[in-house]
Amino acid sequence: MKVNAYAASEAGGKLTPFQYELPALGSEEVDIKVHYCGLCHSDLSMLNNEWGMTQYPFVPGHEVVGEVVAAGPEVKSVKPGDLVGLGWNSASCMHCHQCMGGNHHLCATVQGTIVGRHGGFADHVRSHWSWATPLPKGIDMQKAGPLFCGGITVFNPIIIAGVKPTDKVGVIGIGGLGHMALKFLNKWGCEVVAFSSSPDKKEKILAMGATRVVNSRDPKELESIQGSLDFILNTTNVTLDWNSYLTTLAPKGKFHTVGAVLEPMAIPAFSLIMGEKSVGGSPLGSPAATRTMLEFCVRHDIYPIVEEFPMAKINEAFEHLEAGKARYRVVLKA
Repeated sequence: MKVNAYAASEAGGKLTPFQYELPALGSEEVDIKVHYCGLCHSDLSMLNNEWGMTQYPFVPGHEVVGEVVAAGPEVKSVKPGDLVGLGWNSASCMHCHQCMGGNHHLCATVQGTIVGRHGGFADHVRSHWSWATPLPKGIDMQKAGPLFCGGITVFNPIIIAGVKPTDKVGVIGIGGLGHMALKFLNKWGCEVVAFSSSPDKKEKILAMGATRVVNSRDPKELESIQGSLDFILNTTNVTLDWNSYLTTLAPKGKFHTVGAVLEPMAIPAFSLIMGEKSVGGSPLGSPAATRTMLEFCVRHDIYPIVEEFPMAKINEAFEHLEAGKARYRVVLKA
């Protein structure tokens, strides 16, 4: 199959029309016709080779929703004509301990949709059938793409940490990831504290699902909730005063990061020891967790706030994201 895509030929380069030929379809693979594809900050990081693993020509795009148009003979669960979504991962071995235990996203040989292969800023993209997640009936396809990366990234920690509806929780950073975390935790039943350095956004943040907004730059506001939170989710990728957040945790509280903070995180041991607190992190989630998230989204009408660009304006969309103007996720229409 010949694929029409947009690719960059060098780090930080503009994306230009690019054609490539897919090999014969594997027995467990599917080809997906792209309808929409979200633009994630990870696409920008990969475009700029910030993580040192980008191969050029590089076709970004890993928040795909579309239609299965071809399926190998050993494909399970989906068939041509089915509407599906595809996120950061597009294949895993299906036989290791992690895959057999339902943790496909932790497979040692899991394959990224845009790592060593071409992604979804194209008319078609290929994946293993297990990562082509069927879309539940009634889902809004225009807004669904970001759920397959940003959405599952903040939904999975709620499951991992065993967050209860009676818990009081906090979210650090109310952007592309954080605003979805607020929506999830609100519908989960929690009292939700949003940590924000922009007090002027308070009303918007409350409308997203926060119960209270705390100015993260005001020591008195942080002190006012000291020892009260059962769970904190960090969605930022910058170094912060981590201890000031740890002190807001209740005994046995959990601090969880999904923000890719590149510098070592300074975590004082006694801040953990004295309250039996813990610090963790996670990547995205398994195919099963993704299905659960989608069902939860449809049940409670949870979607990211999106801005739409036509695929032909992909470079303008990247510039919009890089300038920090995205409110709050960008979606490209094929």
